[in-house]
Amino acid sequence: MAGDPRFYSRTGPHSLAAVVDAAEASAPPRRLMLTGVAPLQSAEPDEVSFLDNRKYAAALTDTRAGAVIVRPEMADSVPETAVAIVTDEPYPAWARVAALFHPLPPPRPGIHPSAVVDAEAKIDPTAEIGALAVIGARAEIGPRCRIAPAVVIGDGVVLGRDCRIGAQVSLSHALLGDRVCILAGARIGQDGFGFAVTPSGMLSVPQLGRVILEDDVEIGANTTIDRGSLQDTVIGAGSRLDNLVMIAHNVRLGRACVIVAQAGISGSTILEDHVMVAGQAGLTGHLHVGRAARIGAQAGVMADVPAGADVVGSPAQPVKEMFRQVALLRRLSRAGRKDGRRMNRLDGTPTGTGDSTD
Repeated sequence: MAGDPRFYSRTGPHSLAAVVDAAEASAPPRRLMLTGVAPLQSAEPDEVSFLDNRKYAAALTDTRAGAVIVRPEMADSVPETAVAIVTDEPYPAWARVAALFHPLPPPRPGIHPSAVVDAEAKIDPTAEIGALAVIGARAEIGPRCRIAPAVVIGDGVVLGRDCRIGAQVSLSHALLGDRVCILAGARIGQDGFGFAVTPSGMLSVPQLGRVILEDDVEIGANTTIDRGSLQDTVIGAGSRLDNLVMIAHNVRLGRACVIVAQAGISGSTILEDHVMVAGQAGLTGHLHVGRAARIGAQAGVMADVPAGADVVGSPAQPVKEMFRQVALLRRLSRAGRKDGRRMNRLDGTPTGTGDSTD
């Protein structure tokens, strides 16, 4: 069930006009009240659904939804029983409509009796501090922030407005902008992996930088972001990091970057704006990745990536070049099997009996 009331707050019902306004779309006027959102396959006549991928066009024909958000070219395919809410960008429209019915719950101002708050901390009276949270000296918690249970916020850490910090997050040596969201279990601001090799062993290098999370950054569960060594580690405004991402010291992400689960970025690497890094990709240190470059899943990036490039493989290389190499290897493999069969026929070796050349 979408929006199970045990877990999600709900508003409404909302008029069709209010839904269309939220979607920033257009629709023919009709008296219709809508109570929620649902997938095409299960939506009821008082619910809103959407279609953004033609792969699911068949589900549109049979949907019972009262309204469907679609692209202009799909409007005529919406059943007569439903209203077509038309927009060039159905998925963002769907996000806004879903948020209309299921807004984030507001913070409950106050400090839980079991929280430990240093006398030098500054907490806005509209902020919520959950059970067993620890707030260090000189920390600053901005208006309407929500601090979940068992969060540890270190000395001097600053949170801007409307930040959401999930359960058991630890924050140290960090400055957060407005509307930053950090999901449960993330670790932000710990020592970077910095050491010098000496004849007597490893010598730890003091990590003297910070972590800067700019406005509207979202950090996934159990992600780790090391503070800088001498410079700061910076996550640019609007960037999204998935669960289980590793960001090393001095890394700098531009605006609106996307880093998918289990990717790792080594120290002092710079990503310009709008870079996308797919799951389990690894980037070595001191690289420069240009604006809007895309790095494929499990890629191993060992050299700079130019702006706008798409790279895959390990070592990473341009997509077209990688596919040409794969195609060549397949041709060579087939040719080798044919040559093997030909040689078998010439020397009398039986074929078709499980021989590796078959």
